[in-house]
Amino acid sequence: MKKLLTLLVVTMMLGVASINCVKAQDQDSVAKADTAVVEQAAAAAEVSEDAIEGQSAHQAIKQKFIEGGVGFMSAVILCLILGLAICVERILFLNLSSTNTKKLLAKIEAALNEQGVEAAKEVCRNSRGPVASIFYQGLDRYDAGLDMVEKAVISYGGVQTGLLEKNLSWIALFIALAPMLGFLGTVIGMVQAFDSIKVAGDISPALVAGGISVALITTMAGLIVAMILQVFYNYFVSKIDSIVNDMEDASISLTDMLYKYNLKNK
Repeated sequence: MKKLLTLLVVTMMLGVASINCVKAQDQDSVAKADTAVVEQAAAAAEVSEDAIEGQSAHQAIKQKFIEGGVGFMSAVILCLILGLAICVERILFLNLSSTNTKKLLAKIEAALNEQGVEAAKEVCRNSRGPVASIFYQGLDRYDAGLDMVEKAVISYGGVQTGLLEKNLSWIALFIALAPMLGFLGTVIGMVQAFDSIKVAGDISPALVAGGISVALITTMAGLIVAMILQVFYNYFVSKIDSIVNDMEDASISLTDMLYKYNLKNK
């Protein structure tokens, strides 16, 4: 009986020792596997970093353009190109429309006092900008009376303001349209990602993350385009407000100038 008990105790001790040995081997294998996974991830990260560093800016943009989808990315880029074309045209037009109002008023006043209305009109013909055009319309109706001069200045001032604000509505359209196209591309990309999950029958983090990343590229592009055009739009609005204020101040000065000239020649 004692021998049997001793045999059982020895057997249990051997079993426990073997179990501990197996656990130790499993832990070593798991640790080695984890180390291998970490090393592979680090190597992959190094390879991706080297690939990114090796790419030029043009190649990186081209790659993102392709990843975002040629259709929607082309529409967003088209909004940027058309918007920038209008911005260049507006910059040239507004810069040519800016004049030194005080200097122009001094020239017109000198010509008006020395040689009369026709000389002042000639000064306006030789000057560029909406202020000179408004002055010409007012001087051209001097014979009809000061009331007609004021009406002509006000009416033609509205015409010049409309010319200054020309094509700004298109820039505003592209500012609103570019993010909308980006969001639409993102929604379609998300739908495609969930369709891929449905087909695969399994939620793979890599599959979901890849689809979402590609989908968000269009939104990012649309927002960048909108921000660029928004800066130009605000600049144009500020520039137009400045020119319109100069037009209004100069119109009042012209009316006072003609009133004094009319009193002088009575």
